[in-house]
Amino acid sequence: MDDTIAVRHRTLAEIQDGLHLVRQAPRGAGTLELAVRRPDTDVREVLAQAELDLVAGLVGDSWSKRPSSRTPDHTPHPDMQLNVMNARFVELIAGPDRDAWALAGDQLYVDFDLSFEALPAGSRLAIGDEAVIEVTDQPHTGCAKFAARFGRDAHKFVWTDEAKSLRLRGLNARVVVPGTIRPGDTVRLLPAAG
Repeated sequence: MDDTIAVRHRTLAEIQDGLHLVRQAPRGAGTLELAVRRPDTDVREVLAQAELDLVAGLVGDSWSKRPSSRTPDHTPHPDMQLNVMNARFVELIAGPDRDAWALAGDQLYVDFDLSFEALPAGSRLAIGDEAVIEVTDQPHTGCAKFAARFGRDAHKFVWTDEAKSLRLRGLNARVVVPGTIRPGDTVRLLPAAG
């Protein structure tokens, strides 16, 4: 799949009207709704199964080849291996077509409360039977393509204080336990260490 899918741009009023559904995302336990690999710029592969790896992040994804302005040597940032987005929010701005969700550029789409209150940096999420990811302190700011794909209102809204506190543009994470994950897998918040 490439990024030629057209998405009807939602108005600010439509986004605000649907926000109550996003706020109802579960805490504690939710669901992995979609896994997407980005093998190259603007290319998306919706996966029936994905492998999370300590070094590669999501196996086959281009994260490990993307330079980062947040590292001194511009190598890929280890705390930005995975981009995770709230599935309810992406459905609100992109509609029910999951191929359209993939245009957001994130790898994992979860029905889970991603807010700072629910998941401070260091929180760990188990996905399925094996894999564990850890929320990092790196902000997920997205890119300019988000506005082109989902509209100016959606782009402006994700920069509001409310949307930032809910992490509606998503969060960054890193793999701490490798494993195979599949859409439909349970996502569980693990108890804090210590």
